[in-house]
Amino acid sequence: MTDRTMKAVLYDRYGGPDVLYVSRVPRPTPAPGEVLVRVRAFSVNGGELAARSGELRLLTGRKFPQRVGLDFTGEVAALGTGTTTVAVGDRVWGVLGRTAGFGSAAEYVTVPADRLGPVPDGLDLVDAAALPVATTAVTALRDKAALRPGERLLVRGAAGGVGNTAVQLGRAYGAEVTALARAGNLDFVRGLGAATALDHRTVRLPELGRFDVVLDTVGTDLPGFRRLLAPGGRMVTIAFDLTRLVRSLGYLAVSAVHGRRRVRAFSGNPKRADFDDLARHVTEGNLSPAVDGVFSLEETAAAHRALEAGGVRGKHVVRVG
Repeated sequence: MTDRTMKAVLYDRYGGPDVLYVSRVPRPTPAPGEVLVRVRAFSVNGGELAARSGELRLLTGRKFPQRVGLDFTGEVAALGTGTTTVAVGDRVWGVLGRTAGFGSAAEYVTVPADRLGPVPDGLDLVDAAALPVATTAVTALRDKAALRPGERLLVRGAAGGVGNTAVQLGRAYGAEVTALARAGNLDFVRGLGAATALDHRTVRLPELGRFDVVLDTVGTDLPGFRRLLAPGGRMVTIAFDLTRLVRSLGYLAVSAVHGRRRVRAFSGNPKRADFDDLARHVTEGNLSPAVDGVFSLEETAAAHRALEAGGVRGKHVVRVG
């Protein structure tokens, strides 16, 4: 009899990385318009750490077990009816999206066909798992901020998963990039294309000057970074201060309505066109994956622990199988 189960990473209560475990669950079946993907790798993201720890329990609720994993790379294993944009065997990458929640930390995942795209030829699927999150940087700089050649771009959290891709893309868009990161990661972000790299723990914000675009991946002290905007400047944040969540969300709501220097906030929800643009940047040499560590599926807790320890250069990736 064919086994219709698969391995997946679960947790039965909120807590530290040790609550994660690998178990067998039913293998999903693609609905009409969906794709079943045999997952080869996924990365660990900050949002799922917050969800697993219980910081987002107002959103994630108390129904267990819950899953982890937001993005993935792999091969198309089966198609739902009406799916024509991909074929079985295609190498793809994708993100589950806002409404789907977590769940890519598994041997298989189903996803709408318009939520993934083809991985460029020659790019290893484990390395490629560091890049689906780059669609967030693409949307932030291309669409939300409309970054233009010659502008000054400040990237906060420049060594992290989104931040390192934003530095690379900012350089590709022709901007002058200033990167804030840990002291030990400054050479790393300079190598990605930052014209200036500064230790975020010792820099004095008023001494940074003015910027046309600020991309924030941290979420704290938003007013302080907003004050760095030049006239006509744009600030985009993809993070919130979870220790002051209500105040943080309130500030974002007010700043989006009042004042010339508005703060735009969004969460990544990429579609096929975004993945096509991502593949183009990789093919043209504008963007390369930065993999800090590779773990097995059974070591997912260790990957979470490594990200929580800080100092990551790019992404921690989990290989499946």
